[in-house]
Amino acid sequence: MVVAATLVTGLSLLVLTSFWGQSFASNWRSLTVRPSAYELSFYNTHTRETLSITYRTGRRYDERAMEEISHLLRDHRNGHSHEIDGALMDMLHDIKVTLETRHHGLKVVYSIISGYRSTATNEKLRKAGGGQGKNSQHTHGKAIDVRVPGVKTEEIRDVAWCLQKGGVGYYKGSNFVHIDTGKVRYWNWKPTASTCGTNYNS
Repeated sequence: MVVAATLVTGLSLLVLTSFWGQSFASNWRSLTVRPSAYELSFYNTHTRETLSITYRTGRRYDERAMEEISHLLRDHRNGHSHEIDGALMDMLHDIKVTLETRHHGLKVVYSIISGYRSTATNEKLRKAGGGQGKNSQHTHGKAIDVRVPGVKTEEIRDVAWCLQKGGVGYYKGSNFVHIDTGKVRYWNWKPTASTCGTNYNS
């Protein structure tokens, strides 16, 4: 049984290597080793609040930690907060692991451009021509707009896309990436066959 499992894993990695490129396959390999504690660091660009927290241990989400994250990601326009999707935090953690593996010495701190957005705020921004979706994932606590100091937003975008765990929007002019746990999709950019094999260290 162990030999069979090893063979399946090896074949899976071979397929990934052929399809996405050696660079992504190496990152994918690192993500298969799951930590016992999951930590994330944030800086809210609107409130200037910071937070470094272990939000999950093994398979268990820490309720108190998730409440702190929800507070940090609240709608800064009216103070309303909403439960934040744990899967969204897991996406951020996977991106963090990949970036820190690629960039020696990097400590990923996510600069938050937008987290939870109340329906009232979302509608107000829509009417002002902001381009927000009527049923935006932000209004469900399932989306976040971020950048990471010291890392190109194009790289964050590509890493998020290669996870294939949700939507990835790219806002070059405003220098941030939208990540959500909705359907796998993209906008304001277009991935190519080489997207997941791009070497950003060259």
